[in-house]
Amino acid sequence: MKNPNNDKIPKGNKQFELLSSSVDTSSNLPFSNILKVNSKTLMIWRNRIYNYQSKIKDDNQNNIFQQSIIPNNDNVDHKKIYPFSLKGLSLNFWRTKQSVHNGPAMYFVIDTMENSQIILYIGETNSANKRWKGEHDCKNYLSNYKEALAYNNLTSQLDIRFFLDVPKEAKLRRRLEQKLIYLWIPPFNKETRDRWSTTFTNN
Repeated sequence: MKNPNNDKIPKGNKQFELLSSSVDTSSNLPFSNILKVNSKTLMIWRNRIYNYQSKIKDDNQNNIFQQSIIPNNDNVDHKKIYPFSLKGLSLNFWRTKQSVHNGPAMYFVIDTMENSQIILYIGETNSANKRWKGEHDCKNYLSNYKEALAYNNLTSQLDIRFFLDVPKEAKLRRRLEQKLIYLWIPPFNKETRDRWSTTFTNN
C-alpha cells in the first residue's frame, strides 16, 4: 500500500507508515496522540495473519509452502520446527539474567494478544545471544506496531524465541530461514511484506 505522501518525507525519516497513516512515528520520535490509526483496520490486518498462520499450525502436512520457490534439497525439515512451542524471552533479554545459547539459531518474534499468537518476524543468526542486541530493522517496525496498539488501547505481549538445532553453515541456515519465511509468511520480513500490505515498515 503505497502512501502518496512518501516522496514528501525526508529519506532519513521514513519509518512512519502505519496503516494508511501519513504521520511520522519513527522510533526516534516521542509517542504522540496525533497518530491516526484505526483500531478496526489494525485488527483486520492482524486477524488476516492469524487466520493464515493458524492453518499452518493445524496442518503439519500442509502444501502451502511452494517447493518451486525454495528447493527442498537438504536434510533440514522446516515443517518440524514449531515456533509457538519454544520458550519466549523478553525482546530485551540481554539486559536481564535470561541466558541464551551463544551459537547459531533461528529466531522468531511472536505477538500474543488474548488467546491468539502470530509470528511477526523470522531470522537466522550465527550467535543467538548477540544478533538481537544491535541495530535491527525489525526493532523499528515493532516500535511502530506497539505505538499503534497503544494509540488504540490494545495490549499485546511481544517476545523472541530461539530454535537452536540448526546447521552451523550460514548458507544452510539462510536456506532454512527462507523456507520458514515462505511457510509462515511473517509480516515484517522483506520477502513477505507485500502479502499483508505491511505498513509498519519503510517500504
